[in-house]
Amino acid sequence: MVPPPPRLLLLLHLALVAMHCSGLENRYSSRNYRRKRNEWLGARVAYDDVQDGGGETTLRPSVISCSTAGNYTDGSQYHVNLYNLLSAIPRAAAKNGGFFNGTFGEGGDKVFGLIMCYAGKYDHDFNTECLDCLNRAPEGTMQLCQHSRKVRALYNACTVRYSDEPFFSVADITIAYHVKRTPDQSGNIRTVLAGQVVDIVGMRRTRLELIRGLTPRAAQATERTAGGTTQFIDGQQMQADVQCTRDLPASECMRCLSYYTDQLPRLFPNNSRGVIKGYSCYLSYIIVVDKPYTIELGSPLWKQEREWEWEREREMASSERRKQRRTVLIIAGVVAGTVALVLCLVGMLVCFLLYRRQRQKATATRSELEQPLKDTAYFRGKSVDEDELEQGTGPRRFSYDELVLATDGFSDGNKLGEGGFGSVYRGFLADVNLHIAVKQVSKSSRQGWKEFVSEVRIISRLRHRNLVQLLGWFHSGDDDLLLVYELMPNGSLDGHLHKPGHLLPWPARYEVMLGLGSVLLYLHEETEQRVVHRDIKPSNVMLDASFNAKLGDFGLARLIVGDGRGSCTTGAAGTLGYMDPKCVFEATASVESDVYSFGVVLLEIACGRRPAVDDGDGAVIHLVQWAWKSYGGGAILEAADAQLDGEFDGQEMERVLVVGLWCSHPDRSMRPSIRHAVGVLRFEAPLPISHRRCPSRHMCWLRILSVLWGAVVMLERLIPQLESNLIRGLLHH
Repeated sequence: MVPPPPRLLLLLHLALVAMHCSGLENRYSSRNYRRKRNEWLGARVAYDDVQDGGGETTLRPSVISCSTAGNYTDGSQYHVNLYNLLSAIPRAAAKNGGFFNGTFGEGGDKVFGLIMCYAGKYDHDFNTECLDCLNRAPEGTMQLCQHSRKVRALYNACTVRYSDEPFFSVADITIAYHVKRTPDQSGNIRTVLAGQVVDIVGMRRTRLELIRGLTPRAAQATERTAGGTTQFIDGQQMQADVQCTRDLPASECMRCLSYYTDQLPRLFPNNSRGVIKGYSCYLSYIIVVDKPYTIELGSPLWKQEREWEWEREREMASSERRKQRRTVLIIAGVVAGTVALVLCLVGMLVCFLLYRRQRQKATATRSELEQPLKDTAYFRGKSVDEDELEQGTGPRRFSYDELVLATDGFSDGNKLGEGGFGSVYRGFLADVNLHIAVKQVSKSSRQGWKEFVSEVRIISRLRHRNLVQLLGWFHSGDDDLLLVYELMPNGSLDGHLHKPGHLLPWPARYEVMLGLGSVLLYLHEETEQRVVHRDIKPSNVMLDASFNAKLGDFGLARLIVGDGRGSCTTGAAGTLGYMDPKCVFEATASVESDVYSFGVVLLEIACGRRPAVDDGDGAVIHLVQWAWKSYGGGAILEAADAQLDGEFDGQEMERVLVVGLWCSHPDRSMRPSIRHAVGVLRFEAPLPISHRRCPSRHMCWLRILSVLWGAVVMLERLIPQLESNLIRGLLHH
């Protein structure tokens, strides 16, 4: 046989290729038609298995988003890191209940990845679909979005997401997919209500109450999921499931689910079932009716469900009784401890006054030039390492003569004020034409070498426009400790809020709050190593010539590791009234306790009241508790500072008061991050959805704090009288 000519062979080959491509296109179009038809008929469309050229099947997503900018190349380091991360996801997520988030690589090639199976409480095939989605979705997503650095994919049973930028802990509230029909559980004792609901108002009210009740439960649950059932009408019940990815904090989970809840009337006006799926959260509801011909009152399943429900009710009642008894014991212990503390403080005050009197008689003027040279420096009789102060660049060491000359010998005329750690003097450095403030740490101060070094080392590595600049320091080799700062002409915020004749207008107050929030955001999230200040209060917020806020006094500050949420320092520190209640009793501090102090300061600036508030009956309550009363009554603006006489922006005032209560919430898990709080103050995020009343289980902490604060106020009134009487007695003798 004569072989065909080469040209004929080429034409035959091209024809076969064209027929094959046409067949693939027809199969893909047919598949799309089947998917749309099944959605219309209400049948389950879990995914489309498409057989590629090699005979393998690819799991097709319902929705997928692939980035096109800055794509990676085959064989690049990002490609390798992405492959390694996606290869590890199935096994890691299967061991972790259908969820995994993690990273792989370093620097610009670092990959952030997340996968989550959607809740399937009413889906008997959920476990099978979840495992199948975990095993096939990561590889399928990588094939469908080849070379993309940022990908979000949504499947019937799970969602997959990866990126070259971090996205953990912040909710993506995009509604990626919603469907009005869900699978019918025909094998169950209940069946799905078909069609649309007649009682639209009743259905919407029942749906809203059920889902709003599940939202905080899911936000507090470890698995970030919750489900429940409630009665709709006779013979019909409504079931619902809500879920968030487990990387989200409670506040972000509630924000995402609350947004989805608000969209229900628009997406499902009168539907008996519906599902909303996103990349960070999930929501579904369904109305079911009992089947009269299959219901058996003696059914073991029915009895078992009732027994479980009764057991849960008994456990909840028993747990509530235990909590009430524990609360009573705590309050009794705190009251007894407060009485003992007052007695101890009075005794310590007497000893302190006697000691100070003796020290004042023995004080002699010394100069640094008169001190002999020492190989070892001492502070309060203990050897210290001055090299700790001179590591790195930043504040320089001043001589004692320079500071004596600058402050006119620390004269009383240059004295700006006196605090718990010592006195502050005004000074002027003539050689550099600079006004300064010199903090002279008192020999009887609680601030020791550790706090002195902490303030110098921590603030020297910080650079922010809302931080008081530390210029230098001095240590004489014995007990003299001096810190040199830039001078703040307008003093502290505390003086402008509470001293007679000083009324700070609302625009200046609002800018101070934004500045304070900005510097806390810098300390908590934007520094190389995160910083917890631990003593945020108005007297530590200074005002420059333009009334810009400057945060100072870092003597109690600490460096922390990780993201700072839940990372605690040892030992309670700060000022009572601004300290997190749990920080007082557990002797710990974290970024959440800084957020609490920030909330109290916001309330103090907006209300013009100190943390101790007289409720009108002679009792002292905490400012947070006092502000909750106005908020709970729906009249939050009544808490505004009366001295402003209504001259403020209503929307700004409302945001400040609500964010202040949000940040000072007694439950740490309900507080926002400082970034989220600042975003609300800047009108970059909506106001949070919060209960109008402070949760009763947390109110006891505010009451305990009010008792302690009342004791402190009583001591403040008692100490000047006691000191005056004691000094007169000593002079008389």
